[in-house]
Amino acid sequence: MKKTFNDLKDQVNQTRRDIVRMVHAVQSGHPGGSLGCAEFFTVLFQNILRHKPASFQMTADHEDVFVLSNGHISPVYYSALAHSGYFPVKELATFRKLNSRLQGHPTTHEGLPGVRIASGSLGQGLSVSAGIAQAKKLNQDNNLVYVLMGDGELQEGQIWEAVMYAAHNKVDNLIATVDVNGRQIDGDTKDIMGFTELKSKFEAFNWKVLHMDGNDIEDVQDTLNQASVMAGNGKPICILMKTEMGNGVDFMMGSHKWHGIPPNDEQLAQALEQNPSTIGDY
Repeated sequence: MKKTFNDLKDQVNQTRRDIVRMVHAVQSGHPGGSLGCAEFFTVLFQNILRHKPASFQMTADHEDVFVLSNGHISPVYYSALAHSGYFPVKELATFRKLNSRLQGHPTTHEGLPGVRIASGSLGQGLSVSAGIAQAKKLNQDNNLVYVLMGDGELQEGQIWEAVMYAAHNKVDNLIATVDVNGRQIDGDTKDIMGFTELKSKFEAFNWKVLHMDGNDIEDVQDTLNQASVMAGNGKPICILMKTEMGNGVDFMMGSHKWHGIPPNDEQLAQALEQNPSTIGDY
């Protein structure tokens, strides 16, 4: 059953609470990009994906697949998986601890339900997703494959090989979202190795391109629905998603410095105060 916008808003707040609490508890992790993508993950996992959390299988036969390419934003991914029913929400308290299934970057050898590829070495997710999507087409499986990448990640050459491959092979059941927050670990992307005109670049590779405000729940839902309707028309789909790193926590917004810095006790309290939720913490 799909969630209402009010339900989604409350879940976004809870996801932000989960993120800052996980990272604070071990004084390690990546809160900035995770917070910026809270709306995207909430809408995708609650209202868009056709998936089977209660009966997870690596093969993902006849269900949609999500691949996280920029694996350092694992806190938001784990929160989305837990609140979708892949594993108990209380397991979020084990984030980055010894012998935890919730490693800093998602891995597969711990057997965490919902995670189908190890990610964190940037640039690989689109290639994997194109392969999964092509396999689904060969198997006459009509479900879709979604992948999320960071805009700084586009500096990896493998991304553009996969972009070319997917278009050439008409992998039109693939929906790739780029988190365009304009920031990466060393600074603003425009200062590190700036990409301009991303829309024209993807279109030049024969992709369909959509734009989305990734911090607007309604726009996220409308755009993801639009993308799913556009699938199957001969071209892979790219969504350029504008977000704010650290969104929802005022002192984290507007700077790359919170890419991988945990909050202290006082900052945690401020972040939680700014994101009240009725769902309840783990």
